[in-house]
Amino acid sequence: MKIANRLQYSTVLRALTFAAFAGIVTSCAGSGSAPSADGNSAEAIRIQLDGADPAASTGEEMTGAEPKRFQVGFGRNGIACAGTRFEEGWTPLGTFRVNAILSADRFAMDPDLVKLSGKSEAYLRENLFRNMSAIDFKGDGETGEYGVGYISLAPVPATPQPFRFNTYDGQFRWYSFAIHGTNDDSRVGQAITGGCINVNKAVMAELLETVQLGDEVVINSDTPCTP
Repeated sequence: MKIANRLQYSTVLRALTFAAFAGIVTSCAGSGSAPSADGNSAEAIRIQLDGADPAASTGEEMTGAEPKRFQVGFGRNGIACAGTRFEEGWTPLGTFRVNAILSADRFAMDPDLVKLSGKSEAYLRENLFRNMSAIDFKGDGETGEYGVGYISLAPVPATPQPFRFNTYDGQFRWYSFAIHGTNDDSRVGQAITGGCINVNKAVMAELLETVQLGDEVVINSDTPCTP
């Protein structure tokens, strides 16, 4: 009877040990960014700003098998701390969620934003990015300052922001914090924008192919931020 008990105990112990080992292997294989409920990456883009050396500011696209690094530019006034209200020329730190993706070939927007616009989705799809690209921000006849695309970002958790649909330079537009392209790639890697993150044409084109509504963008900096 004692021998039988010892054999039974040994069998159970081996089974438990194997199960624990299998659990460890499964856990290791599943480590990293967890996918969101809709299958998109929980953290699609990670950005690291360098206030002391803007040219060293980088982004990483996390949606593929291997992260892809690229250079970014940011606001001409500097870096604002997480949770602050967006102000012209300042790039805020924190976690953000993609709520609109705009280009000549792609339109995606949260239904709540479509409703807020007072326009139909068909109108926005046809006109919004074209309107925004036609704005002459500096009054020098130069347009297309968003380059080939615009990825709108909303702070997480939500905080009061001045983001809105309005008319600027005669064009109906969506005003928000964003990652966008540029009509001059030399502006990337500088503290030069109105507060948004800018990237070159090739990077923006790739982001437009991979980023989805609801994706998370995390912006950090090791240099001091302004409250």
